[in-house]
Amino acid sequence: MAKKEEKTLEIKIRLWTNEIAQKKGTIEPKHCWDAGSIGIKANKLHGIAYRKSIPFNSLMEIPQAIEKILIKSGVKVHRGRFAKQYMVPDREYGNR
Repeated sequence: MAKKEEKTLEIKIRLWTNEIAQKKGTIEPKHCWDAGSIGIKANKLHGIAYRKSIPFNSLMEIPQAIEKILIKSGVKVHRGRFAKQYMVPDREYGNR
């Protein structure tokens, strides 16, 4: 039987915190840049191997970075119950 953590896919978002604090070698608690990287955790059960993380330079780039890491990992995303309320199924208009 698969463990709970093996049944899910985990995406990690890291936000950079370097060079924010005034004093070198210290941190400024609860402060970060609007840039970082996104990675996906390896998962043998799902056939996902380690991938180099994808950088982003703005919080607005996070959705695009998530999309890129999922594509590079071969993950197929299915529409959930909320998206189905406003999205047309592919079979109605063909694959474009």
